[in-house]
Amino acid sequence: MSSTSAMSNPGVSFEPHRRRLLGLAYRMLGSMADAEDAVQETYLRWHRADRDRVSDPRAFLMTTTTRICLDMLTSARARREEYVGPWLPEPVVDTAALAPDSCTELAEDLSIALLLILDQLSPLERAAFLLHDVFDFSFREVATALERSEAACRQLAARARTHVRAARPRGATLPPAHSGGIDAKHAQLMSAFAAATQSGDLNALTQLLASDVRVLTDGGGKVRAALNVIDGADRVAQFLVDATRKRPGAWWREDFTLRFATINGLPGLIVDAHEGPVQTAAFEIEGDVIRALYVVRNPDKLRHLAPAQHESGPE
Repeated sequence: MSSTSAMSNPGVSFEPHRRRLLGLAYRMLGSMADAEDAVQETYLRWHRADRDRVSDPRAFLMTTTTRICLDMLTSARARREEYVGPWLPEPVVDTAALAPDSCTELAEDLSIALLLILDQLSPLERAAFLLHDVFDFSFREVATALERSEAACRQLAARARTHVRAARPRGATLPPAHSGGIDAKHAQLMSAFAAATQSGDLNALTQLLASDVRVLTDGGGKVRAALNVIDGADRVAQFLVDATRKRPGAWWREDFTLRFATINGLPGLIVDAHEGPVQTAAFEIEGDVIRALYVVRNPDKLRHLAPAQHESGPE
């Protein structure tokens, strides 16, 4: 198909850009559902556009998606003020589907820690940083997308970069998005963690945790979850054992099963019930201990995850 005929077909000309647009929108919004809505709106605008006059479809589509996301963040921040407990991004398993074309460390990092840092930035800082540092836009292109001067966009990206460098975990295991499955060492550690939690062995569980470990649980006010960040090995171990054994109806049932998964590029576990996934846990691992644990229980954030397909998991 010639380039002219491809441009005349909105679906054909849009499809090569979909992965990049979805990756940008997810990083901007922290939600797969919202990201898919943003990309769909971008497609509708592409469909209505005079495509023959678009000299650079990539820039046009990325700019359009960025502006849609900035608009969506206005209402998202209002909703966030009413959010119950810690907010975590929607967990994703297929991070390769969100990868940009560049192969930098930041481009491959979809870790929850990084997404939480991005969430603390202003929308414009986030957009400038992502477009330039992750998606390889020139500052001239960033300036066009954000309708700001190049100098202003450089400052926005620089401020964001400073926050990201200061807050990204050091020494923790952050596998690249394309790394595939869980390695044997992480699988062994997570299996030991699951066994100690379910058996209530506080001593064994504490030995698996860094002294300054922290746990964030996101229930969104819809299911039981801790309303504050829990930190310190003793407090975390006690919380996990109590949550599993003293409230079995809330956190654990006999019909639940565990499976390994790579969640946002991190080693993780998915808890499945008969109706589908009910919880994800992503682990930041440093050496032989768990440095951070991110637990998503909000059912709205688990709907897009596929049910178990007989994957291997902890015994």
